[in-house]
Amino acid sequence: MSIKVIRPGMLSTVQDLGRYGMQKYGVIVSGAMDSFALRVANILVGNTEGEAALEITMIGSKLEFRENLLIAICGGNLSPTIDGHIIPQWRPVLVKKGCILSFGAVKSGCRVYLAISGGFDIPKIMDSQSTYLRAGIGGFHGRSLKEGDVLLVKAPSDLAVRRISCLFDRAGTNEVAASEWSVSQKIFPAYTLNPIIRAVRGGQFNWFTIESRKQFFEEEFLVTPQSDRMGYRLCGQQLQLSEPRELISEAVTAGTVQVPSGGNPIVLLADRQTIGGYPKIAQVATVDLPILAQVKPGDKVRFQEIQLEEAQELLQSRETVFQLLKQGVKLKESSFLGGFHCIELT
Repeated sequence: MSIKVIRPGMLSTVQDLGRYGMQKYGVIVSGAMDSFALRVANILVGNTEGEAALEITMIGSKLEFRENLLIAICGGNLSPTIDGHIIPQWRPVLVKKGCILSFGAVKSGCRVYLAISGGFDIPKIMDSQSTYLRAGIGGFHGRSLKEGDVLLVKAPSDLAVRRISCLFDRAGTNEVAASEWSVSQKIFPAYTLNPIIRAVRGGQFNWFTIESRKQFFEEEFLVTPQSDRMGYRLCGQQLQLSEPRELISEAVTAGTVQVPSGGNPIVLLADRQTIGGYPKIAQVATVDLPILAQVKPGDKVRFQEIQLEEAQELLQSRETVFQLLKQGVKLKESSFLGGFHCIELT
């Protein structure tokens, strides 16, 4: 089983939940920018939550299916269509052999995750299938996808086979069929334009002037075109230290907000370095990283201060949501004779 890349689009890479346990050797974590969308997409196609999927950024990707495959598309809305038919997101979709999946205009967010039942048949490097672009390791030959690439797909799980069988029967002569139910928007992260991102104070918060501390949590920042998977470079009120100080490089993580000497903050993201030497004014709450991942250059963000305990409680609540989601998907399958109650896309 396989899919072929007809057109790679702006940036399409294979990503899972990241490469952990290697930062002591200077190897970054990498992984999906929007881990929420990746995990949900995998649950919908019967994979483990951390299975690798395609992270498709912005516009232009086009893929050909060489077998009947069960897919789920989650994250931003990049106008996905199959052979010209609009495809619903956040639900299982059966795509028959020979169909073409295309992504068009950006309607919301900037990244989608395409999970395929079984996952991609590519080797793990340091226990991860994520693409580390700067080092050229992991993913599909350590790089973003190119025209003509063929990605092999592993055999689907027994659970996915049942979903495929049900949807295939209901599809009839149609090329595509989707389940009638989808993931409730009530559990989505607050995907909005110009979002408010929750954050706790960073390790050097008190190094900054009182005015800069207020500005960080009160003012709006523009995401600049220099932003990428390594970090979002923000432009707004320039933040200043109370006095010149030196900082020995120390560990950083996803969501760490560093402030270089120019005063414009940088939020470190999936492809962040392992250590940093700039003062850290804040740390984005982990639960809000998927929201930040869907912000594109030209959008604006604000930061809202919360306490560490609240950040931890929010993350625990999010994990509870995933447990409920998995139970809910199983109940959906058992509540209809033969499996899914689905709609056909004609």
